[in-house]
Amino acid sequence: MRDLVNRAWWTAAIALLVLTAGCERPPEAPVDEEVVVEDEAPEEAQPQETVPDAPAVEVSTLPDEELAEGWVLLFDESTFFGWEVAGEAQWRASEGILAAGGAAPGLLVTRARFADFELAVDFRAPEGARGAVLVRADEEGTDEGSVRVGIAPPAADWPTGSIVGHVAAETETLAETWHTLSLAAEGERITVALDGQPVAEHAGAMPGRGHVALVFEGDPIEYRNIKLRPLGLASIFNGEDLSGWTTYPEMEGDFFVSEEGWLRAQGGRGQLETEGAYGDFVMQLEVICNSEEANSGVFFRCIPGSTMDGYESQIHNGFEEGDRTRPTDAGTGGIFRRQDARYVVADDFEWFHKTILADGPHMAVWVDGYQVSSWTDTRDPDPNPRRGLRLEPGTIMLQAHDPEMDVSFRNLEIIEQAPR
Repeated sequence: MRDLVNRAWWTAAIALLVLTAGCERPPEAPVDEEVVVEDEAPEEAQPQETVPDAPAVEVSTLPDEELAEGWVLLFDESTFFGWEVAGEAQWRASEGILAAGGAAPGLLVTRARFADFELAVDFRAPEGARGAVLVRADEEGTDEGSVRVGIAPPAADWPTGSIVGHVAAETETLAETWHTLSLAAEGERITVALDGQPVAEHAGAMPGRGHVALVFEGDPIEYRNIKLRPLGLASIFNGEDLSGWTTYPEMEGDFFVSEEGWLRAQGGRGQLETEGAYGDFVMQLEVICNSEEANSGVFFRCIPGSTMDGYESQIHNGFEEGDRTRPTDAGTGGIFRRQDARYVVADDFEWFHKTILADGPHMAVWVDGYQVSSWTDTRDPDPNPRRGLRLEPGTIMLQAHDPEMDVSFRNLEIIEQAPR
């Protein structure tokens, strides 16, 4: 009997040792310790968002000349990705067209906010229909917090193209076919053109930054080809040397200016950091991956002088089993460890355009004009964006990830957006 008790005691003790050893936690690294960029999870990780509305087929992007000018698509022709519905209207997206129905009015509002930009929107409306396009709008689309460009018949107080409350456009009855509203918002000035002809201009106090919104007032107006071009961006790379950038020669990665005047990263783990700091901004650049499935990234709101302690817009064109909706390693344009790119637009060995927007807690990325991520940081505030929400301005860092990667950058431009 004693032998049985002893054996039972030893069995229980061994089992307890195994369990406690398996539950032991490794020590946590202090905040200022170098962190392996993509191999260690942040301490306060917001659960990675899955991306709805992933396209099932090859996506549409913009023509090369429009990409070179900086245009991005706000509507991807098939989903509501990047938009929020406000009100009771029943919006639908199909065959490249946005439209709404129902008895109640409503808005379709971009998640991102923009300051200075050009906007182009095609619309089709039956005679007598009323609607509007809002720019620099608040989330509710109020008259006080938005700039409203009307869609209405010529007999209305504010006919199509009018800057409502400020300037009435003189327009004739429009045929029930597609027409284009073109808007430019720069500082305290807004201009409107209809089908290429200027119809209204206004200068005066207005919100400095806000959403784009489509207004449904009960009439069957349709919208398509909704695109935007940020204005006022300034170059941060001169194509000749690394003036304006901080180098880290003690790291393995090598950043240099190529014979073509491109910024090239090779040779192992490293970083290149802007001298300037940016908080709420729009950044545009061109990238080419010179090696297969090269791994790099654009880090932003970084702690100056740190080892890439910032948010990361990933560069990695790999995807699984031929399916571009299944990126490997977050995918180009994904917010690394936060939200994977919903579609891998770019290919290795070909130049692609990238637009990064940071707007308070919200971040969005377009690749070749197609929006691939739209993420809002809901974590508690923290000076280190690896561990929480950072709204404070920080530096931009370009990443060299590993010895096999080879990536080039050109036409790097950025603008700090005006406050709301």
